[in-house]
Amino acid sequence: MADVQTLSGPTRAAVDRDALAARVRAELTGNVLPFWADVAVDHVRGGVHGRVEDDLTVDDSADRTAVLCARVLWAFAASARVLDDSAHLVTAAAAYDYLVAHFLDPVHGGVFWSVDADGAVVDDRKQVYAQAFAVYALAEYARASGADAPLRLAGELVALIEAHGADPVHGGYLEACARDWGAIGDMRLSPKDLNAPKSMNTLLHVMEAYTTYAEVTRDAAARARLAALVTVILDEVVDDARNCFRLFFALDWTPLSATVSFGHDIEGAWLLVAAATAVGDPALRARAERAAVAMADAVCRTGRDAAGAVLYEYEPADDNRPARTDTDSHWWAQAEGAVGFLDAYRLSGDPRFLDASAACWRFIEDHHVDRVHGDWVKVLDADRRPRPEFPKVGAWECPYHHVRACLELIQRLTTPGKESSR
Repeated sequence: MADVQTLSGPTRAAVDRDALAARVRAELTGNVLPFWADVAVDHVRGGVHGRVEDDLTVDDSADRTAVLCARVLWAFAASARVLDDSAHLVTAAAAYDYLVAHFLDPVHGGVFWSVDADGAVVDDRKQVYAQAFAVYALAEYARASGADAPLRLAGELVALIEAHGADPVHGGYLEACARDWGAIGDMRLSPKDLNAPKSMNTLLHVMEAYTTYAEVTRDAAARARLAALVTVILDEVVDDARNCFRLFFALDWTPLSATVSFGHDIEGAWLLVAAATAVGDPALRARAERAAVAMADAVCRTGRDAAGAVLYEYEPADDNRPARTDTDSHWWAQAEGAVGFLDAYRLSGDPRFLDASAACWRFIEDHHVDRVHGDWVKVLDADRRPRPEFPKVGAWECPYHHVRACLELIQRLTTPGKESSR
């Protein structure tokens, strides 16, 4: 695995929580949310621009993904609820209207993968990952707004996922289906992924969506589905020998990759605990907590650079290449590190994790926050230079990770005993 990095200097476990929470809140309300409401939103055609560069140049020809739309909906709905500021529901409502008008399939149900800038369907595949984010956003919007229609729609999407995306033999969920929910040859979530029938990434975010859906509906069947998914992730996706996630699988859970994704490991650590908590099974929660602390420890020891930034991923050596560590800094991995390490500190009391969380936030403030154009620079190379091929707004460059991290940090730092923003 990557070389172990040791942070120098005295321990910083005695973090001023109130001061840190104030900095996080100021970043969220003074920079991130205003950027997405004012710059990223297309105030003429509706929805969100498909691509905005770091210098705020808008590409009006860029396609728009359901994931981008759903993540904007989730970010503003959750912000309205957690920050107790109903003004954010205006942006959430606009995203909801666009999702319903342009991404919902009126014939077969579910959400399309992408539309063009005018809202016409471009890619009609039913990626389970996209269905999950729609469920996540709709359930949160229902919780924040009190509206019934979004929750009914979320329930319809859950039923479609269960009918067409669930594996009744081996458990878990498939990657993708065709528009009519039939088989599809290329199941990849993105061009860089393996064409595998199952992936950690999709399973992780179905779990996240089902967590919120179960919390909002308080439905026993929803909790049962969530419990089954948490169990299969702990059984098949978590590699107990390496304390990390396996990434891609055959239908029978045969692993197809040895790559380690440090950002997903530290993100998944705290999401597993949140999911098990929503299930309400003490034994399952205890198991999730043990796995979470072990994965957080592995990332803390082997998945950070000397500044405390979470590295992107590690590929072990094979017959064709030597081992390789991707040292780029992705905004989402630092955001997840700030939350995941803080959660590991809560669970273990180990001050290393509190130090690691604070180091992630300092790195974000020092290198990712864009104090000229707003929001965050999404990807930096090892020399802390922006990678221009990653825009400020894009198919994957969304507000979800850093808005969620800010909300989680605010709640965890300011409310004694509060485990998350849920």
